[in-house]
Formats: sequence, structure tokens, C-alpha cells
Amino acid sequence: MKTMLMRASMLAVIFSGAGLLQAQDTTSIMRDYLAPEKASRNVFEDPKVASPEYDGVKVSVGGDFALQFQAIDHETKAPSLGVVTGSNPATPNTLVVMGSDFNLPTANLDVNAYLAKGLKMHLRTYLSARHHNEAWVKGGYIQVDDLDFISEGFASNIMKHARVKVGMDEINYGDAHFRRTDNAEAINNPFVGNYIMDSFTTEAFGEVYGFFNNFSAMLGVSNGKLNQTPVKGTNYNSPSVYAKLGWDKQINEDLRVRLTGSFIQTNGLSTGGNLYSADRAGSRYYYVLLTQNDAMGTSNYATGRFNPGFKKVKAVMVNPFVKYNGLEFFGLYEHVSGNKAAGLTERPTDGDYTQLGAELLYRFGNKEQFYFGGRYNTVNGKDDEVSDERKIERFNLGGGWFMTKNVLAKVEYVSQNYNDSAVWGATSALRGGKFNGLMLEATIGF
Repeated sequence: MKTMLMRASMLAVIFSGAGLLQAQDTTSIMRDYLAPEKASRNVFEDPKVASPEYDGVKVSVGGDFALQFQAIDHETKAPSLGVVTGSNPATPNTLVVMGSDFNLPTANLDVNAYLAKGLKMHLRTYLSARHHNEAWVKGGYIQVDDLDFISEGFASNIMKHARVKVGMDEINYGDAHFRRTDNAEAINNPFVGNYIMDSFTTEAFGEVYGFFNNFSAMLGVSNGKLNQTPVKGTNYNSPSVYAKLGWDKQINEDLRVRLTGSFIQTNGLSTGGNLYSADRAGSRYYYVLLTQNDAMGTSNYATGRFNPGFKKVKAVMVNPFVKYNGLEFFGLYEHVSGNKAAGLTERPTDGDYTQLGAELLYRFGNKEQFYFGGRYNTVNGKDDEVSDERKIERFNLGGGWFMTKNVLAKVEYVSQNYNDSAVWGATSALRGGKFNGLMLEATIGF
């Protein structure tokens, strides 16, 4: 109760104070912050446009809220558990008994500031998340699109095509992170869950961008750490390097085509292994394929996802996007390889996994306020050359209604299956496991 009162008090102070700022002009000044509302749908990187004139610090305060109703059941074929379902009596080695009810609501707080011409700051705080019961900062960054704060017109010919972004926030690997749910920010995700291999990590980074006509390029470097410390690791600290190349064009009034390719390489055994495990906000599919004992553990927030657990990772992601009138396609091809090292002990051979994803939506209504569609997502691969293959398959079918540009209601049916292989382990409910059912989600972003 005390924590809830503190959160409420903090929100009251922030939002009452925000009214005193001259700075709620989100249309002209903060638009390219990708405000979480319908207008930011299908926006990826911030568009490179002329920077607004600066006449003093401008601050914008916003936030997100999301709530789901979950009606999912699950079952497993794990030998040590027997063939059990969620309706079986609860014992420590059987699955959690699933019912139909609401999940824990999640909430974000965003603070954005325009500090000088072309100089912007973003900060996001998770007020409530599945994995944490206290408010904590997810991350933030500074984005530089002009250097007029050094001297008016300084390097203006270069900055017409360039951008620098520095911070402690999510790195720009792939396009899927622009369409994913970020704790309570769910308005840009047409479905309820993220991809099975959720490539998202928050690290100390620096990125340099170049924009020319319809092409864009980015080169980035991060320190490979999720939890920051100057203490040298038991192996060594080693940076991660990543890059992206893209082409995005509105061919005509009806057709838009985008294609990007991304690459990342992480180094070292004590850093760089966070690409598929760094989202501490948690998965949307609560408690699926957990036993009664597992449900008491600290890692159950990632249910429904898969982390290959590699160190020294090399990953490539390709993302096509096509929108023709109301028809919309987003694709994902990802290949990751690395070593499933235990501590400082590497395995003799590397492993690799391939992820495929395809979303097909149809948006309709006079403002495209309605949509329906499906997503197909698979992951398959091996931990190393001698391991058995793991396979995971998920299918989503659903739709949504933008009640206003800031309020979205979604409904989806989800079905996910794991192959019946000993590689999962005799005590893992993932062996031959599956879950399916209905999810409803309401989200607000402003």
C-alpha cells in the first residue's frame, strides 16, 4: 500500500507540474519522439527532418498503461512430469493450474526535453512491471540532429544528413524492437506478445546515423553490459559492435516499401550475452508452462520466450515492410550463432538458431482505426553441433480497435508448441509443451 501511495503521489506531482510548463506542444516540438499513439504507427527510426527553432527548454511528460485479461491453458509431455494439464490437481511437479483472469497492470512514465536546436533527451521509467514491484528507470538517451548549440550553422551541411545518439537505452538492432511491447507501451504492437526470441537489450551505447534520400545507415557500439559497473569482469570487458542499412520509400500514395538489414557482434564471456534476455519487464503470457515449483522462482517473467543463451554472439536480422492501402506486411529473418559457454568454459563447438516471423494485417475504417490479421513465428536450432534440435512454433490471430488515437483495444488467439525432444530436459515442462488460448489487452499511450 505504501508503495502504491508513493507512486500515486509522484504521478500527481509530475502531471500537475507539467501543466505549468510551456512545453506540451508535442505536435511541433516533440513529434519525432515517436509519442505512443496511433500517429506513430509504422514509424521506425525518427525521421530526419529540419529541427524546430529553439526558444527555451521545452518539456513533455507522457506515459503508457496496459492491462490484459488472460484465458490460456497449457500441457506438457515431459517424462518426469507425466502428461498433465492445467486442470490437474496442483502438486510441486505438475503445471501451474491456469484460470481466466486479469494480469498485473503495467505503467510507464516518459519525460522528453528539447534542450537546444536539434538536441533532444528522452527518459523512460517503468512504474509497474511484471518483473519488478517498484518503479525503476528503463533508460534514456540524447539525440543530436544539429550542432547549432556549438555555433549557429556549425557543420550544417554534414548535419543535414547525420545524427548522433548516445545513452543508456535500447540499441537499434533490427526493426522488430520498434513494433514490440515495451512494458506498458503496447500501442505500436498489433498483437499482445513479442517475438519468441525477443531481441532487445538496454546498454550504454553510441550510434552514428547517415540519411540520404531514401537510404539510411547506422553504426553503433555498446559496452555489452546490462548492469553497469566499472569493475572488470572475471574474463574481460569487451564492446559490442552493430550496424544497420535500410531503404524506405513511399512509392506512391498507396504503396510504401521498407527493407533493412542489421548485424551485431558481441565479444567476451562476461559481457555481450544479453541480446535475448535483457527485457526485465516480462513476457505477456503469464505463467505458461511453469510447474508449481517454477512459479516460485525469479526467472518466470520470461514465459513464452526463448533465449539461446549464447556468448560471443553474431546475429543478423533482415526486415521487409510493405504497406499497400490498408494491407500491411512485416517480415523477420534472424540468424544467431555463438557459444553456449558455462561461466568461462566454452563448449567445443558453437551453436546457432534461426528465427522466422511474418505479420499480415488489414487496416480499415475511415481512419484505419480497425485492423485484423495474423502472425506466424518459428525458432529452430541447436546449442552446439552435437545437441539435438529445438523447435518452437507460435501462431497469433487477432485484431484491434483504436477507440481514439491514444486508446487501443486488442483481442488475440495464441497457440505455441515446443518439439518433444530430450534436449529440453526430463524435468522441463517445455518438452512437448504447448499453450493456447485467448488474450484481451487494453492500452493507453500519450
